[in-house]
Amino acid sequence: MSGREVDSPYPRGAAMKSVVVTGATSGIGLATALELSARGFHIIGTARSSESAEKLAAAAAERNVRVHTVLLDVTVLESCRTAMAEITDMTGGGPWALVNNAGIAVSGAFEDVSETDAWAVLETNLLGTARMTRLALPAMRRRGAGRIVQMSSVAGLVAMPLNGWYCAGKHALEALTDALRREIAGSGVHLSLIEPGFIDTPMLTDGLRLLPAHTRYETAYAAMRRLVATRGPLGPEVVARTVAKALTAPVPRRRYGIGYEAALGRLARLAPPAAVDLTMRTLLRLNRS
Repeated sequence: MSGREVDSPYPRGAAMKSVVVTGATSGIGLATALELSARGFHIIGTARSSESAEKLAAAAAERNVRVHTVLLDVTVLESCRTAMAEITDMTGGGPWALVNNAGIAVSGAFEDVSETDAWAVLETNLLGTARMTRLALPAMRRRGAGRIVQMSSVAGLVAMPLNGWYCAGKHALEALTDALRREIAGSGVHLSLIEPGFIDTPMLTDGLRLLPAHTRYETAYAAMRRLVATRGPLGPEVVARTVAKALTAPVPRRRYGIGYEAALGRLARLAPPAAVDLTMRTLLRLNRS
């Protein structure tokens, strides 16, 4: 199911910039692929299976936009190489932009998350992003132009209880992106980090639903579910529009925070650690855990 597309009202041509969106079959990735295609970008959305790619094509057809699909598993190096080779052929030398959105979340307290699950989070969210960035970067350097957008999170700013491994991966992604941005300064390639708070996606709902049961943190997990429900998460479309800003701004920002939680996260970085600890423990009822 490679190279599938649906018709679009937007003309094709050399002026249409190609953008790869990883993890484009649901949630933020799907919203981003559709939003960018509607704005006239040549979108290549990646999917882990033919079935998921078919769903992406159907969603694009409903919106009357054009989306190509490529099969990709970011946790497998050979899959990344094969996908990028196909993308290079499709784009005549490599994509103008890469949106590294593919990711997973395994929520739970440190003591409740297995090493296998912890590694899966880091493999997908950090190393998978690094693989795709490494493969896309050379062509961008040769052209002297390109953009890479990394889907981070407020979890990349502040370590939140009951989500430590996800936070660890996003903290590392922020650090790696900052280092790379400084290394390639002057190359014409711009890097941006997107830092959403709670977003209404399958990743969030499944993460809350699949929290471990029968542990010493059950009370805290219930408090977290109530907290998210009370906040009323934003829809993924707001993140898609922010990605579009990062791709269309003459000089994109290094970081784009999204939502109430992102604003709080920035404030928390300035507050005394003891105060942040107390606030989080109180909100999640961890004071006696």
